[in-house]
Amino acid sequence: MKTDVGAGRLAGKSCVVTGAASGIGRAVAERFAREGALVVATDIDADGLRRLAEQLPQSVSTVVGDVAQPDDARRMIRAAVERHGRLDVLVANAGVIPLMEITEAEAEDWDRVMAVDGRGMFLTCKYAVEAMSGGPGGSGGSGGSGGSGGAIVCLSSISGEAGQRGQAVYGPAKFVASGLAKHLAVEWADRGIRVNAVAPGTITTERVGRLRDEPGGPEYLEAIEKLHPMGRLGTPAEVAAAVLFLASDEASFITGVVLPVDGGYLAQ
Repeated sequence: MKTDVGAGRLAGKSCVVTGAASGIGRAVAERFAREGALVVATDIDADGLRRLAEQLPQSVSTVVGDVAQPDDARRMIRAAVERHGRLDVLVANAGVIPLMEITEAEAEDWDRVMAVDGRGMFLTCKYAVEAMSGGPGGSGGSGGSGGSGGAIVCLSSISGEAGQRGQAVYGPAKFVASGLAKHLAVEWADRGIRVNAVAPGTITTERVGRLRDEPGGPEYLEAIEKLHPMGRLGTPAEVAAAVLFLASDEASFITGVVLPVDGGYLAQ
């Protein structure tokens, strides 16, 4: 699949998408490439990244690493700056999604989720802000004064905005995503850096698909579908469309927003 980087809503923009080997991250990387972006796709899953790069060879390069490790997270951002001269967009998507009540969870479960979903999002946002603002290791992105600026989109969740059963470990980590987006939006608005989040409902990712083969999974999915007023689950492509809008210049006066993509779940 060839992509004309001279056309599209992200034409020529240097973008990093974390957790891009599957699910929402992969859908974002694919949509960004179709919109003319220069994508650095990152993940801990080397095979998944290889398959993505084979599908989109003209516009996607890859970095294998763990967002929870400072050196790896810094390397992901540095790759975009070194390959494309700057960083314009970060989509901080990498995360793990365990389903368990607090009596089932152990301290190790909490630490694992917070390491990836919390610490990893903090680290990638930190190094992206440095790159976009012309700080350590960065040359500044597009927009704003003095050559600085850019857009960051954090992947939150309906679990980061409201309580849900079985989300005692995962949900609090997504409150980190929503909170980080709001605080960074205020902190960096005057430097031309916009920071927003999307809060998906239940989405038909590979992980959700596997629930159909797990004990209690089909019953869980049937119940969760009914909790979404639209009566169905969302698709990764629908979330990617919202991420694209927030990352694009069409959202140039939008920052600090947590945008639900949830079929009406949070409106109840």
